[in-house]
Amino acid sequence: MPSFSKEEKVAFDLALEGFQDAGVISKLFKKQTFDGTEAERTGNVFWRPMPYVAQSFDGIDQSANFNRNYVQLSVPATLGYSKSVPLTMSATELRDALQEQRLGKAAMQRLASDVNVSCSNLAALTGTVVIKRSAAASGYDDVAAIDDAFNRLGVQMDGRKLCLPSNHYNGMASNLAGRQTLTDKALTAYERAAVGTIANFDTFKLDYGYRLTAAAGTTVTVNGANQYYTPKATSTAGTGETSNVDNRYQNLTIGVTSGTVKVGDCFTIAGVNEVHHITKADTGSLKTFRITGIVSGGGGAGVVQISPPIISAGGGTDAEKQYQNVTAAPANGAAITFLNTAASVVAPFWQDEAFEIIPGKYQPKEESGLSIMSATTDNGLTVTMARQGSIGDLSCKYRWDVFYGLVNLQPQMSGIELFGQP
Repeated sequence: MPSFSKEEKVAFDLALEGFQDAGVISKLFKKQTFDGTEAERTGNVFWRPMPYVAQSFDGIDQSANFNRNYVQLSVPATLGYSKSVPLTMSATELRDALQEQRLGKAAMQRLASDVNVSCSNLAALTGTVVIKRSAAASGYDDVAAIDDAFNRLGVQMDGRKLCLPSNHYNGMASNLAGRQTLTDKALTAYERAAVGTIANFDTFKLDYGYRLTAAAGTTVTVNGANQYYTPKATSTAGTGETSNVDNRYQNLTIGVTSGTVKVGDCFTIAGVNEVHHITKADTGSLKTFRITGIVSGGGGAGVVQISPPIISAGGGTDAEKQYQNVTAAPANGAAITFLNTAASVVAPFWQDEAFEIIPGKYQPKEESGLSIMSATTDNGLTVTMARQGSIGDLSCKYRWDVFYGLVNLQPQMSGIELFGQP
């Protein structure tokens, strides 16, 4: 049976250490594991529960309220990311063990980068709490604005994360370094460009950030009244089959007088304020939304998929009251105002319960002529290396693989901060 040499095993272990060190944002996502057999039998799709929101009622006699339904919503999570680095080493290249080690290190670096980029993109495109800042990142006030937004919505105080692209992170470190009254913290900021915890957010530096281009829609309105969403845990098909429902999105009909809209655009709707998720009190601030899909368009009107859905409790169901997130449904003709008015690399933020990473695992058979070696990283991801020789030219084929899934369980517990917005 083919096996790896001691040198190959050492090289793999060294490269794996680099993979773990490079996993900045992926290590911040909560890990959720599933059995491989279950994954195969469900088509690599799992339904994960969204965080509950409870209701309370006044008075000692609650007899009439026990029949109210707590609706447990769920979200589909898919093992949908498969990243691989394949290469071939010739019989002459195989003479140099260091060459093989360097290639393995490069492969691991690339895979770690792929994982980080996919995590960063998910956070940048699915977070719905949008903070717009007119200038570049400069310090405490930028993070305090995010803290205020989360507090208004009733997002948990613990486990808050903020990832900043290097230029924004270093700008905050510069501001912190100038605060001599903070002594040790200011010195660390000066020496290592380290920011640490600010306004109850743990901050981290990214070497890559998703660049969101400016919105091109200049005159866009809501086309049609009573466009609100009613959450439901399941739906029943005409055949009687019951299936889960993904309640993170809603279709919205809009009118476009000038310009165009695109996936990723951030916006508010006139007259649609956010409410505290628990108390349902009007915060006095407009609710922020994201365009997550273009359903149809043309002729000055179209349908877009947005997140989060507009849950105004207009239908009066228990589910609507439980998950209400806005004061009212938008009026027909209500103006849509876009927030991403200039291109910017976004800074994603979230609370721990929002994002999950789901490690997957390949299970190739060694007796099929492959040499297989795998290891599990700190965040649960399994990296697999396979080798196969060719008798034709005495070369060896290598491949490094990682298989995983990502999910945003609650877009209203995650968001982005946009800097340099006029």
